[in-house]
Amino acid sequence: MACLLDSLLSKGGTLSLSLSQTKQLQAYIITTGQFQLPISPPRSKLLELYALSLGNLSLAIFTFSQVCTPSTNDWNAIIRGFIQSPNPVNSFAWYKTMISKTRRVDALTCSFVLKACARVLARLESIQIHTHIVRKGLLADALLGTTLVDVYAKVGDIDSAEKVFDEMVKRDVASWNALIYGFAQGSKPTEALNLFKRMEIDGFKPNGVSVVGALSACAQLGALKEGEKIHGYIKDERLDMSAQVCNVVMDMYAKCGFVDKAFLVFERMSCKKDIITWNTMIMAFAMHGDGHKAIELFEKMGQSGVRPDDVTYLAVLSACNHGGLVEEGFRLFNSMKRCGVKPNVKHYGSVVDLLGRAGRLHEACDIVNSMPMAPDAVLWQTLLGASKTHRNVEIAETVSRKLVEMGSNHCGDFVLLSNVYAARERWADVGRVREAMKNRDVKKVPGISYIEGNGVIHKFYNADKSHESWREIYAKLDEIRFKIKEYGYVAETSFVLHDIVEEDKENVLCHHSEKLAVTFGLISTSEGTPIRVIKNLRICGDCHFVIKLISKIYDREIIVRDRVRFHRFKEGFCSCRDYW
Repeated sequence: MACLLDSLLSKGGTLSLSLSQTKQLQAYIITTGQFQLPISPPRSKLLELYALSLGNLSLAIFTFSQVCTPSTNDWNAIIRGFIQSPNPVNSFAWYKTMISKTRRVDALTCSFVLKACARVLARLESIQIHTHIVRKGLLADALLGTTLVDVYAKVGDIDSAEKVFDEMVKRDVASWNALIYGFAQGSKPTEALNLFKRMEIDGFKPNGVSVVGALSACAQLGALKEGEKIHGYIKDERLDMSAQVCNVVMDMYAKCGFVDKAFLVFERMSCKKDIITWNTMIMAFAMHGDGHKAIELFEKMGQSGVRPDDVTYLAVLSACNHGGLVEEGFRLFNSMKRCGVKPNVKHYGSVVDLLGRAGRLHEACDIVNSMPMAPDAVLWQTLLGASKTHRNVEIAETVSRKLVEMGSNHCGDFVLLSNVYAARERWADVGRVREAMKNRDVKKVPGISYIEGNGVIHKFYNADKSHESWREIYAKLDEIRFKIKEYGYVAETSFVLHDIVEEDKENVLCHHSEKLAVTFGLISTSEGTPIRVIKNLRICGDCHFVIKLISKIYDREIIVRDRVRFHRFKEGFCSCRDYW
């Protein structure tokens, strides 16, 4: 037993003991007088075995309660046990009790509790522990500083994460990575890329985690050139031996509008493809509206021996949606149970979307009514969107009532219903919806479009005049308006929700953010260069029609990624075949 204990206490000791063996070890520690020592490494190791290796937290707590004067490591063992338990929030109570009974809290204690905060996204508790860290002078610990940056990033407090990072005396790669990833996941992709560049300037060598965060930022921004540079670095440093890195490279290319480059990475992977690899590529084809390739890859996945999961089916059903492959979608949906995958509300929502896009609204309603689980808000919003597309006021009103009953206060719900009324020129109903939005203090999400130019990301809002080149942009827009009318363009004023005169409606449509971004692309890039734009919302019908004409008149390929999918405009046609 003494040899066993020595092995456990040795550096890196990782012996796995059964419950019976651990109890024998406890008896040995007690009989040798080591159990009640003020500081007892064997006792702390015993608590770790119960709480962590065996996962028997209740027995660990009972054993802890027998200790007269628990050491810091004893407390830490129980706190760590709570972190990996189903109720990590309980670690906060233990931490507070520890502070009240003993002031021997160390950097590891704080680090463990912060990890619990990250698990349950507890921002307030993170701030409280941060305060304790500062008071105890523990912030100089690089590992603890890194953990603080990471937890703030995960709870969405990016400003605090950045502040901690800037105040750190000593930084390592893991601190840098925590903030880069935090920026990328916290809807601050520009900041993530800037930090990635700063990391290299400051002499830190990016690793696999670094490039994953930076590529995620490139994917959000559609920053192809930056993404290609990072991909080059990945190949030079042989970081592409990791499936995780390859998956993110594929995702970056797909979201930047180059599904063929994504597929090339997929085909050339030297490491083993995992299920995320297959799912990422299938979803890439779905985003680009290539349903047939997505289905073909889905079938190859099965042949390769990788079993599809719920995400795989969601991706391939999405591909059927965007491609209008209704029967194929139904076949795949019905095959799920045979493959051991239980459909969830998202899969049912995808089938409802499939039918809704095809105009089969009553069948979609039947699916909703026959579901084995309650529809969620997203599913009702999907049906509302289909009602708007096909101008079905009756179903739109019914769905809107369901959303109100669920307490939904999303601006999109009101806007879609308002769109349905506006398309039928029911302005009194439009006014009623807008009054309801005002009473509920619902704010419409502004349309924003991004375009990359010379390594700089340019942002445009609707009717934006903040850009330094706005005068040139608006002058070019006037030229475009004149030319597209020669091709028979008539403004789709039904997309404007206000009951205003037609001329004013045309002006509102003309200055949508995606039109401004495309126009900036025309004046800022050389002829023949593809123009790539990213929009945070779905592209409107009028913008879709206008950009088709621009691609023909100016002989430009224009790629627009909206909230739902990609639209590749070329020679007056769109890859979506006007089905979106």
